[in-house]
Amino acid sequence: MSGSLHDYKYWLAFVVEGACVLRYDNAAGKGDHRHWDQTEERYVSTDIDRLVADFFNDVSRWRDEHSHN
Repeated sequence: MSGSLHDYKYWLAFVVEGACVLRYDNAAGKGDHRHWDQTEERYVSTDIDRLVADFFNDVSRWRDEHSHN
């Protein structure tokens, strides 16, 4: 994958009320990165297990920050 240090392609998204609020992906030419609301930043993926764990940790963090309790 161009821009990544590995050969796998991924796209993980957390969608709330029809809007993608969190996404991890490695689009061609961009390499590994994540989108948090409207912000895009580089993400260093070490392996698949860490990628999935980081994604779900961010889902929990997003939910905590946006809870209306």
